[in-house]
Formats: sequence, structure tokens, C-alpha cells
Amino acid sequence: MQPTPSPATTSAVPTVTADPGLDPAWTAVAVATALDEDLGPRPGRDVTTQATVPPDAQGTAHLVARADGVVAGLVVVPEVLQQVAERLGLPAPSTELRVADGTRVHRGDVLAVLTGRTQVLLVAERTLLNLASRASGVATHTRRWADELAGTGAQVLDTRKTTPGLRALEKYAVRCGGGTNKRMGLYDIAMVKDNHVVAAGSVAAAVAAVRARFPGVTIQVEADTAAQVLEAVGVGARFLLLDNMSTALLTEVVAAVRADEARTGRVELESTGNLTLDRAREVALTGVDYLSVGALTHSSPILDLALDLQG
Repeated sequence: MQPTPSPATTSAVPTVTADPGLDPAWTAVAVATALDEDLGPRPGRDVTTQATVPPDAQGTAHLVARADGVVAGLVVVPEVLQQVAERLGLPAPSTELRVADGTRVHRGDVLAVLTGRTQVLLVAERTLLNLASRASGVATHTRRWADELAGTGAQVLDTRKTTPGLRALEKYAVRCGGGTNKRMGLYDIAMVKDNHVVAAGSVAAAVAAVRARFPGVTIQVEADTAAQVLEAVGVGARFLLLDNMSTALLTEVVAAVRADEARTGRVELESTGNLTLDRAREVALTGVDYLSVGALTHSSPILDLALDLQG
């Protein structure tokens, strides 16, 4: 089924009531770039397929899961086929998706059936597998975290540690796996880290500078000690990044912040750094709102998918 992120709230982390999917304009550019890599200067060529397969040959191929996981990126398959067909001057094959992005699948499941010119199917094979396998790997990894946090009230967030050029796909995959996107880039949430504090002179000065220059932007302040947390809350920060804190320190910090919320208003707390699945639930049970995990996008192995031409 299609993933549904958390309902919109007053949360500092942007949320939506229905998944926005992938921007078709972004998808078109990303696919074109991937095909340029694989086929060479436009229109490009596949010297093996074009030598061995007649252009009028018809075929059917099954996109198959070779491992259990959560699929994502299937929505790019028709775009890959369309662009390959245009480059070859052939009709685009049809795509019958058997499952939707966000679905748990098992080894051997047929995810899609592609029917059309065999040349197009074979030339498109590696590009569509690269994109869908990568996205499905991220979704599968994210689902493990989301399942671990179920019932705690905490959400797993991604970070900006993405593959250059594939951020939109990887963050879409996080949503397909039950995670939440924190920020898409440097432009939508201000994150005041230690280097910004050094440059500005203090936490207060950094927060004030962001408010003055970009008054409508959510501000998050990084802290790695209880003193820094209290300082950040004291200058009006209401979204804190608790970096590399032990479970004991997180428990202390969360209790102190929550005890003062009658005066300060709601403060959202995000734990990051040194997070593993083994300690995910204990961290969530300290009362933090979020766990941000860079590994969702920078260290997820692909989900093994295959395109099998039917005899």
C-alpha cells in the first residue's frame, strides 16, 4: 500500500497528510542522467543488445524480488522505459505494477510485468534496477527502524547524508519505509551547530541572526550537554538536536525540558549520533520525539531485484 506519513501537526518537522510522491520533473532529469552514464552520448547505444536483438522483437519481462524487504522506486520504471524507447526510436513497453511502493514483499514475488520491444526492455534493465534496488534498500532499512519504534511515540528521521543527485528518491524511499523526512536541504530548516555558534559568537547570537534574516524558518539548535540544552531553550529554541548523548543523559535532559514546558511551551527533541537498532527503543522511551539516522540513506544495502525476460 502507499505510505502515509504522520498527519500534519504543529511539529517543527514538516509533515503531510498524503505522500507527495516523486516530482515527475525530478524523475525525468534523474533518469536521463542515469541513461547518459550507461549509454554514452545521446541518443546512446547498447552495443550488445542492438547487435543481438532485432528492433521489432517483442518480449515480456518480470521485475522480481530476490530477497524479502520493502519496495520503493517502482514508480520510476515507466519513465525509464519511455526514455529508452525515445532514444531507440521504438514504442515504449507497457508497465503493469503488481505491488505499490511501500509494500512488504518476499523473495520470488513478481513486482511488475513489462511488455513490449525486447530491445527497450534490455537496454532499460540496469538503470531501472539501479534506481529501484537502491530505493528499496533504503525503504527496507527504514522499515526496521519504524517497526522498532512502534508504540513509543517517536519517529525515525532521515538526514542530508544522501547520494548526490538521488536525494529526492532516497527521501521518498524513507517515507515508503515508514520514516519521516526532516529537511530536504539547507534551505527549509535552520540547524545551528557548533561551528555556527563559534562564527556568531554565541547560541543566542546565532539564533537571533537566523530569525532576523529568515524569520519564517524553523530553527533547530544542536546540543551535546545538559548545559547547552538549557542555554538553547533559554534563548527561545524550541527544536533541539541532542547529539551523541547516552541514554542516561537523554533521560535527564528530556525530564528537565518537559518539566519546564508549562513556561516555555512545547520543545521538540531529536536524538542523533551513536544510534543503533539495538538501542533504538530505549532511546525512544526517554521521551524524545525523533531519532535521526544518517545510515538510512548513507549505509543501506540495496534490496536485490532482478529483471527476468520470459521465454
